[in-house]
Amino acid sequence: MSESSGCAREVEARVAEVLGRIAEAARSAGRDPSDVTLVGASKRQPIDRIAAAVQCGVRILGENYVQEARDKRAQLEAMLRDGDCPLPRWHMIGNLQRNKVRDALPLFDLIETVDRPALAREIDKRSAAGDGRRLDVLAQVNVSAEPQKSGVAPEALPELLAVCAPMAHLRVVGLMTVPAAAEQAGRDSVRRSFARLRELRDDLQDAPGGGDLRELSMGMSADFEVAVSEGATLVRVGTALFGVRKEST
Repeated sequence: MSESSGCAREVEARVAEVLGRIAEAARSAGRDPSDVTLVGASKRQPIDRIAAAVQCGVRILGENYVQEARDKRAQLEAMLRDGDCPLPRWHMIGNLQRNKVRDALPLFDLIETVDRPALAREIDKRSAAGDGRRLDVLAQVNVSAEPQKSGVAPEALPELLAVCAPMAHLRVVGLMTVPAAAEQAGRDSVRRSFARLRELRDDLQDAPGGGDLRELSMGMSADFEVAVSEGATLVRVGTALFGVRKEST
């Protein structure tokens, strides 16, 4: 067996396992598995593994860095150009600096990490000056109140939504969070964080700027089943899907 075919078979098995676990978690919670979408968190993953995952049905890729996303999009489109596999959609799942917004907009279909009015205003302005589309975004919420993490505080979320409400080129369609690690905070704490994000979405749907809130992006390799049981509509899975990431050199 060649190295490439071995890689493809390993990724195929991983994709099937993750999708099966998502479906089982959804059914156990009384949910339709089709209401949960897998996002392949592909930061620092080899392009052959990413391509194999897309060919196995992963339809959304999540990237943390603008330059890495640009390079991977070009490579992946070249690899898949002659096949019948649809190209994936791309989500920005890492912290986005204002000076990177102009470069990010052509690359991403959805930005999951809007956490401050200044960033929202920059996205709205750059989108208006670019292709004029209304870009869907998620508001990132720091529900675990960790000072080292990005995200708007839950009590400041209504203000962020209200600021975004009149923007013609940005629409907040859901919420995203990265909870404290389960091995440090405990699994019950992680569950409470996910439940809190769901409560925020439900409570703010009638607030200014909250009318389009539907998505909940929460859960990664270590806790996505808990997230699904608490209402996640998007789960960002990396290691469980692709294997251990390459270390930066």
